[in-house]
Formats: sequence, C-alpha cells, structure tokens
Amino acid sequence: METFDDFLATIDDPERRAKLDDVFDWIRQTFPHLEERIAWNQPMFTDHGTFIIAFSVAKAHFAVAPEAIALEQFANRIKESGYTQTKQLFRIKWNQAVDYGLLNDIITFNIQDKADHTSFWRT
Repeated sequence: METFDDFLATIDDPERRAKLDDVFDWIRQTFPHLEERIAWNQPMFTDHGTFIIAFSVAKAHFAVAPEAIALEQFANRIKESGYTQTKQLFRIKWNQAVDYGLLNDIITFNIQDKADHTSFWRT
C-alpha cells in the first residue's frame, strides 16, 4: 500500500469509502502544505517530517489518531461531538457526522505545537 487511493480501495462499502475520502479531501484543501504518507498501513498527514494526524478503519467506525497530547487537549470537545476515545485515538462511527471544526482545531493545534519539532513523534 503506497497511496491514499490504495488505502481507500481496501474499504468495500462505497459510502464509507466516500466519507473518508471526503475527510481526506477536506484536509488537503484546508491544509494544502501537509504531506500525505502511508505508514503502518495507515494514511497520515505530516508537516516538515513530523506526524500530525492518522486514520484507520474498522467495521463500525473510522479512527482518528492525532497523538495523546491533542486528545487530552480536546477531550471535552471529542465527547461533546459524540465520539468515543482511547489514549491514542477517537472513533467516528460511520453513521455519525464529521465535526470538521474539531478536526480543524486538532490539526491546527498539532501543526503549531510541533512547529519546532524535528522528530516524527513527540518525545
């Protein structure tokens, strides 16, 4: 798997595939400087070589993984949006609306917080 299209092709349900593709397109349009990368079989966006956000899929949801510090920072908003979370990700059920304002703020937070980082992950 080398591209986001390769990843999307693994999603059998066309509505689910389109929903996640819409999320990716929104990120591309909103943050055009972010780079796309497939690592650990997951699509992710990076900024100057640092991790910003990644996605994965499951039967009942897709997962958004922005690193633990961002999840802590936005825990209340994630809950208010009706999403469940773990220490490393939050889940958006396939039948739930995507809170693009929340995604925008999480991605912006990571970009700003990691502006001076030179490593892929926070240390």
